[in-house]
Amino acid sequence: MTSCTTMTFEACVRRGTHQAKGRRWWLTPGESAMRQLHYGRIILAVGDAPAEFGTEGLETGLICLSGRARVEVAGGCFILHQYDALYLPRQSAVAVTPEGEGCDLAEVAAPVDGEYPLQFISYDGVRQDPTLHFRAGGPSSTRNLNILLGKNVQAGRICAGVTFSEAGNWTSWPPHEHARMLEEAYVYIAMPAPAWGIQLVYTDPKNPELAVIVREGDCVAMPAGYHPNVAAPGGSIGFLWMMAAHTEATDRQFGVVNVQPEYAAGGSGLEASQVSAR
Repeated sequence: MTSCTTMTFEACVRRGTHQAKGRRWWLTPGESAMRQLHYGRIILAVGDAPAEFGTEGLETGLICLSGRARVEVAGGCFILHQYDALYLPRQSAVAVTPEGEGCDLAEVAAPVDGEYPLQFISYDGVRQDPTLHFRAGGPSSTRNLNILLGKNVQAGRICAGVTFSEAGNWTSWPPHEHARMLEEAYVYIAMPAPAWGIQLVYTDPKNPELAVIVREGDCVAMPAGYHPNVAAPGGSIGFLWMMAAHTEATDRQFGVVNVQPEYAAGGSGLEASQVSAR
């Protein structure tokens, strides 16, 4: 596993990433515990100028967290509604314009050498595929899992999706880790006040490196370790999860995890993602 010396509050936790307007990076290699993964936010109100940028050497996923956005890229135009996603190749010129009441997009990126095509992912389409949209867990750990950027998308490093727990339940349970292949971060969403949760990240179950209270808009980076979380009673915990493979293409495998040995007998809970779609 990655050295736990990188798993400090300062390196791994970003508060209130939903509060800054415009386009802003919140996690980048060099100023966080991440080696490949970049996380940013594009929050625009009606009447704001478009956010124009180039992806440069980064493959990029745009995921609409709320509102509606028009994204122009490579001569095409895409309308993103809540939880729709758009995969942008490296060296793309992009313009994001808010529509309706504005937009809030997550920007997930990682450096790649390969060339992968521009791809639009409809959330409605994801929900029709039982290998991309499924319920996982048992009593006290039930959640709704949606894979937006997974095996359905040609990409080099990034994967992403959204997970929503039942009220007061655990997620990412049983605890698992995948540090040899993938680093990960969670951004907490769909948690209106007073909802909150607790995020754990640890390589040693008896001495967790991180035990953090999380609320709407917070972000926790997970360079290594098991990473279960739990919602406070009466509310659910929701999060955008995003991963970047250490080795391009080869390590980009969702659901290939190591379950904490004490809980491994029951499987990972992610087996549905490994089944071929019918």
